[in-house]
Amino acid sequence: MPGRNFLHIPGPTIVPQRIRNAMAIEQEDMRAADFPEFTLPLFNDLKKIFKTETGRIFIFPSSGTGAWEAAISNTLSPGDKVLMSHFGQFSMLWVDMCRRHGLDVNAIEMDWGEGVPVDRYAEILKADTNREIKAVFATHNETATGVKSDIPGVRKALDEADHPAMLYVDAVSSLGSLDFRMDEWGVDLAVSGSQKGFMLPTGLGIIGVSEKALAARESATLPRTYFSFDDMIAANDNGYFPYTPNTIYLRGLRESVNMLMEEGLDNVFARHTRMAVAVRKAVAAWGLSLVARDEKWYSDTVSAVRVPEGFDGNEVARHSYKYYNVALSISLGKIAGQAFRIGHLGDLNEVMVMTPLNAAEMSMKDLGIDIEPGSGVAAAQEYLRSTRQARF
Repeated sequence: MPGRNFLHIPGPTIVPQRIRNAMAIEQEDMRAADFPEFTLPLFNDLKKIFKTETGRIFIFPSSGTGAWEAAISNTLSPGDKVLMSHFGQFSMLWVDMCRRHGLDVNAIEMDWGEGVPVDRYAEILKADTNREIKAVFATHNETATGVKSDIPGVRKALDEADHPAMLYVDAVSSLGSLDFRMDEWGVDLAVSGSQKGFMLPTGLGIIGVSEKALAARESATLPRTYFSFDDMIAANDNGYFPYTPNTIYLRGLRESVNMLMEEGLDNVFARHTRMAVAVRKAVAAWGLSLVARDEKWYSDTVSAVRVPEGFDGNEVARHSYKYYNVALSISLGKIAGQAFRIGHLGDLNEVMVMTPLNAAEMSMKDLGIDIEPGSGVAAAQEYLRSTRQARF
């Protein structure tokens, strides 16, 4: 098919040319004497993205799933009680991982369309007078359903209960796109990956770890080798890694951090909100709804769009890819086929966000869904035009 494929799934996201250029280099010696001159400033600048001054950043050659495992295995022991909730495919997989590691998991099942049940967390934490719960887990942004959760609310629940449990946050599809404040929110382990807001290919698991969580590794007994914080610390302190790092990806990460800092994080977050509102305007104009049940749950990085009963949302995504060369995302797990997903994060501007709306609109019309051609696109256009700002 002539022309290019357009990628509008919630990750991996589009890799900007600046980052591709930064990665288009020869392999280098990861034990060279001057390598720390590159790595140590990168670690420090990543702390600015996590918004932590006291925490520590680890970069593993892995996906976000590997970062999950690193967070768990370095800080917990078999049989530890943990409080979790699941309301989508990825929060559910995090629960599954904790169970496989032999943790005693209290997992609250929520409707797919809602987020972390802060009030329920508060009740459980207050009732835990013996302080048996060692960790509280919260998925900041559930990619499968387009739901964002209230992380400051979880911290408030912990503080009001005067509970010492560590707070673990899945920020894979939020960091670098949504407001995230590791220190202010008292997050002990913040898990992310390279392929979402960092605008890189999949391959780096990036973790922010608080001083409290670093101390917890001294008593944690879950096995870890590849993901050992101790091994990382011993090498990272000198600017190196305990095994061969993905140096080309690290060069791309350096450029990604440069881009985020040049734009300014507040501007990055505002841009994502604006693109997300445009998508939501289109969905409303189509007469459809989001999987997210209420505005307080709306994600600014991905929208899961429900299709009318009798239609297959996954077929909308497949049709868009087959006939219009635009990759939308299928729906997963309990809502498989009930929706399709539009990713609107990373390197994205007004004209770019119109592409998945055009493709979705044409695909739905082709498949017989009763929408008015041009309605969603027009609604998004009007919103973006009315909120436009000069770039120079």
